[in-house]
Amino acid sequence: MSITTRAAVGRPGSKAWEITELQLDEPKAHEVRVKIMAAGLCHSDDHVIKAANPNRMMFVGGHEGSGIVESIGPDVTRAKPGDKVVLSYIPACGICRPCSTGHSSMCVKGLNAGTGMFEDGTWRFHEGSTDVGGFCTLGTFSQYAVVSEYSVVPLRIDHQDIPWEVLSLTGCGVPTGWGSSVYAAGVQAGDTVVIFGAGGVGSNAVQGARFAGAQHVVVVDPVEFKREMATTVFGATKAFATAEQAHEYVREVTWGQLADKVILTPDAVTEEMLTAAVDMTGKGGKVQVTAVGHFGEKNMTFRAGALISYHRQIRGALAGDSNLMYDIPKLLSLYKSGLLKLDELVTRTYALDEINQAYQDMNDGKNIRGVIVHEH
Repeated sequence: MSITTRAAVGRPGSKAWEITELQLDEPKAHEVRVKIMAAGLCHSDDHVIKAANPNRMMFVGGHEGSGIVESIGPDVTRAKPGDKVVLSYIPACGICRPCSTGHSSMCVKGLNAGTGMFEDGTWRFHEGSTDVGGFCTLGTFSQYAVVSEYSVVPLRIDHQDIPWEVLSLTGCGVPTGWGSSVYAAGVQAGDTVVIFGAGGVGSNAVQGARFAGAQHVVVVDPVEFKREMATTVFGATKAFATAEQAHEYVREVTWGQLADKVILTPDAVTEEMLTAAVDMTGKGGKVQVTAVGHFGEKNMTFRAGALISYHRQIRGALAGDSNLMYDIPKLLSLYKSGLLKLDELVTRTYALDEINQAYQDMNDGKNIRGVIVHEH
């Protein structure tokens, strides 16, 4: 039977979240209904709601989350009622071509992430006669959500006591940042790494680069609070407010060889930022683009020779090339052992009714990561 749930939705033409009540269907085959306990506040949801996109449908926000499986549909094998789970914003079916070749961050089951429609062409959230999708087919800004079983990562026994707000961040921000350094950029021992943006994703890119053995981990962020957290908590060796300052420092400490890897994890990539990243990359170096740009804006304009003469590479990666079914438990184990800082990512928690203030705080640079804690 369907239930009623409180949720934060984005309506067409509105650039603010609205709290409303929706009807939520029971799960169908290979689906589970989850009682959401905590939801991370990521820039991606903010980009979607503020984008000047005339084709945007009404949607439930939120793609980072943790919770408890309440009920399951037919043929579900990955989870059972009562399981504590992390919700992965990218499903992993395990059998499609990307999954079977070790690239589950490109699983074909994620094809409807932008609309929240399920594979059978139907929806699980409803407002009267209006069908409503969940962002990334999740919608964690709701007290309850129906999701694919391929989007749930059940917790191991030794991870059961981890706080909900910490768990929620491992559904996107933590593995995306970590993987951007360790997998996508391929940071190696002794590398010089520059990271643009030290928020929820960038802080984990810093930790990944440090863990991989980088000699210099240099952060570029205009917010003093984030620069301080990057150097005193997450392991950056130096932090600067501008790309020009970072470039000069990198040139000096590398004796002119420049950076081996430059990783872009800001709130939004700009043309100026990407050009600065390319210029800061040395011979054979790589620019890893993890953040997206603003809707409708072009972000790449530079001379092809800037790549050719130095054998530079520019690449993108979803989830930092992480395989979330494997990497989420691994990262939680590193956290439990004290090797990965996750508590420090949560600057403040909010009630669902405070979501607009929470996003204002994020855009004002007050939080590394804010988290919605649902009241049930």
